[in-house]
Amino acid sequence: MYIAQTFFIALVAFLHIYFMILEMFLWTKPKGLKTFGLKKEFAEDSKVLAANQGLYNGFLAAGLIYAIITKEMQFAIFFLVCVAIAGIYGAYSTKKIKLFYIQSIPALIGLGLLLV
Repeated sequence: MYIAQTFFIALVAFLHIYFMILEMFLWTKPKGLKTFGLKKEFAEDSKVLAANQGLYNGFLAAGLIYAIITKEMQFAIFFLVCVAIAGIYGAYSTKKIKLFYIQSIPALIGLGLLLV
Protein backbone atom coordinates (compact mmCIF):
# COMPACT_ATOMS: atom_id res chain seq x y z
CA MET A 1 0.00 0.00 0.00
CA TYR A 2 2.87 2.39 0.81
CA ILE A 3 4.02 2.36 -2.84
CA ALA A 4 0.57 3.35 -4.10
CA GLN A 5 0.28 6.10 -1.48
CA THR A 6 3.69 7.51 -2.34
CA PHE A 7 2.95 7.29 -6.07
CA PHE A 8 -0.21 9.39 -5.79
CA ILE A 9 1.37 11.92 -3.43
CA ALA A 10 4.30 12.28 -5.86
CA LEU A 11 1.93 12.51 -8.84
CA VAL A 12 0.02 15.38 -7.23
CA ALA A 13 3.31 17.09 -6.32
CA PHE A 14 4.57 16.71 -9.90
CA LEU A 15 1.33 18.13 -11.31
CA HIS A 16 1.61 21.16 -9.06
CA ILE A 17 5.23 21.74 -10.03
CA TYR A 18 4.04 21.65 -13.65
CA PHE A 19 1.19 24.08 -12.86
CA MET A 20 3.69 26.36 -11.12
CA ILE A 21 5.95 26.40 -14.20
CA LEU A 22 2.99 27.08 -16.50
CA GLU A 23 1.67 29.91 -14.36
CA MET A 24 4.93 31.55 -13.32
CA PHE A 25 7.05 31.20 -16.45
CA LEU A 26 4.91 30.17 -19.43
CA TRP A 27 1.70 32.15 -18.85
CA THR A 28 2.31 34.55 -21.75
CA LYS A 29 4.15 32.02 -23.94
CA PRO A 30 2.46 29.82 -26.58
CA LYS A 31 2.36 26.80 -24.22
CA GLY A 32 0.64 28.80 -21.46
CA LEU A 33 -1.75 30.51 -23.84
CA LYS A 34 -2.76 27.18 -25.35
CA THR A 35 -3.01 25.32 -22.03
CA PHE A 36 -5.26 27.91 -20.43
CA GLY A 37 -7.04 29.04 -23.61
CA LEU A 38 -5.95 32.65 -23.15
CA LYS A 39 -5.67 35.61 -25.45
CA LYS A 40 -2.22 37.23 -25.47
CA GLU A 41 -3.52 40.59 -24.19
CA PHE A 42 -5.36 39.02 -21.25
CA ALA A 43 -2.31 36.90 -20.41
CA GLU A 44 -0.09 39.99 -20.33
CA ASP A 45 -2.59 41.85 -18.14
CA SER A 46 -2.92 38.96 -15.68
CA LYS A 47 0.64 37.60 -15.58
CA VAL A 48 1.37 38.94 -12.08
CA LEU A 49 -1.75 37.25 -10.71
CA ALA A 50 -0.86 34.03 -12.52
CA ALA A 51 2.66 34.09 -11.09
CA ASN A 52 1.22 34.47 -7.59
CA GLN A 53 -1.12 31.55 -8.22
CA GLY A 54 1.83 29.53 -9.52
CA LEU A 55 3.78 30.25 -6.34
CA TYR A 56 0.94 28.79 -4.28
CA ASN A 57 1.00 25.68 -6.46
CA GLY A 58 4.72 25.44 -5.73
CA PHE A 59 4.01 25.60 -2.00
CA LEU A 60 1.50 22.74 -2.33
CA ALA A 61 4.10 20.67 -4.17
CA ALA A 62 6.75 21.49 -1.57
CA GLY A 63 4.47 20.34 1.24
CA LEU A 64 3.77 17.04 -0.50
CA ILE A 65 7.45 16.46 -1.24
CA TYR A 66 8.26 17.20 2.40
CA ALA A 67 5.64 14.63 3.44
CA ILE A 68 7.25 11.98 1.20
CA ILE A 69 10.79 12.70 2.41
CA THR A 70 9.92 12.77 6.10
CA LYS A 71 7.21 10.08 5.85
CA GLU A 72 4.97 12.43 7.85
CA MET A 73 1.65 11.39 6.40
CA GLN A 74 -0.36 13.95 8.36
CA PHE A 75 1.35 16.58 6.17
CA ALA A 76 0.37 14.62 3.06
CA ILE A 77 -3.23 14.45 4.27
CA PHE A 78 -3.32 18.21 4.91
CA PHE A 79 -1.85 19.15 1.52
CA LEU A 80 -3.95 16.61 -0.40
CA VAL A 81 -7.09 18.03 1.21
CA CYS A 82 -5.94 21.54 0.19
CA VAL A 83 -5.37 20.37 -3.39
CA ALA A 84 -8.73 18.59 -3.56
CA ILE A 85 -10.58 21.65 -2.28
CA ALA A 86 -8.69 23.93 -4.68
CA GLY A 87 -9.62 21.65 -7.58
CA ILE A 88 -13.26 21.53 -6.57
CA TYR A 89 -13.44 25.29 -6.19
CA GLY A 90 -11.50 25.85 -9.42
CA ALA A 91 -13.83 23.60 -11.39
CA TYR A 92 -16.88 25.28 -9.86
CA SER A 93 -15.67 28.85 -10.32
CA THR A 94 -14.38 28.40 -13.89
CA LYS A 95 -17.16 26.02 -14.95
CA LYS A 96 -14.44 23.67 -16.29
CA ILE A 97 -15.09 20.15 -14.97
CA LYS A 98 -11.80 19.02 -16.56
CA LEU A 99 -10.01 20.94 -13.80
CA PHE A 100 -11.70 18.73 -11.21
CA TYR A 101 -10.49 15.56 -12.91
CA ILE A 102 -6.92 16.79 -13.38
CA GLN A 103 -6.43 18.32 -9.94
CA SER A 104 -8.90 16.83 -7.47
CA ILE A 105 -9.20 13.18 -8.53
CA PRO A 106 -5.49 12.28 -8.05
CA ALA A 107 -5.52 14.09 -4.69
CA LEU A 108 -8.70 12.30 -3.59
CA ILE A 109 -7.28 8.93 -4.63
CA GLY A 110 -4.09 9.64 -2.68
CA LEU A 111 -6.13 10.78 0.29
CA GLY A 112 -8.28 7.66 0.12
CA LEU A 113 -5.18 5.45 0.08
CA LEU A 114 -3.76 7.27 3.11
CA LEU A 115 -6.97 6.95 5.10
CA VAL A 116 -7.62 3.28 4.38
